[in-house]
Amino acid sequence: MSSYEPKHPFLTYRFTLETGHLISGGFSEVTGLQSEVEMEEYREGGRNDYAHHLPKTTSYQNIVLKRGLFDPALWDWFRDVRRGVIERRDISLALLDSQGEEVVRWHVLQAFPSRWTGPELQADSATVAAESIELVHEGLEMETA
Repeated sequence: MSSYEPKHPFLTYRFTLETGHLISGGFSEVTGLQSEVEMEEYREGGRNDYAHHLPKTTSYQNIVLKRGLFDPALWDWFRDVRRGVIERRDISLALLDSQGEEVVRWHVLQAFPSRWTGPELQADSATVAAESIELVHEGLEMETA
């Protein structure tokens, strides 16, 4: 694990990524916090007015962390995946309020990065170079503060 210490304030980044109880990055946008239970319809003989719906499997969207700055160890994790070394990790995403206090936390189970997008670099722009990373995972749990 890295002992990454951000050299910038996460003021505009309302989401933090934690791996191993260390803040590994801050992001301004997170998508894919979604799960869905597939349903199977079962029609009972002699009952024509409704169908039973039985749960089957649960699926999860990939989580995309956008417009962020993160620990170089996340790049190393992605590089390892590219090389065929898959290390699944339980991670946490926290939503922060304007004072930097945690509002809600999502625990992402058995995740690993499947895509990394580098910053758009423009010499004539004063914007911060931001990266994004996409995570595949096996489960999602939510915890409110």
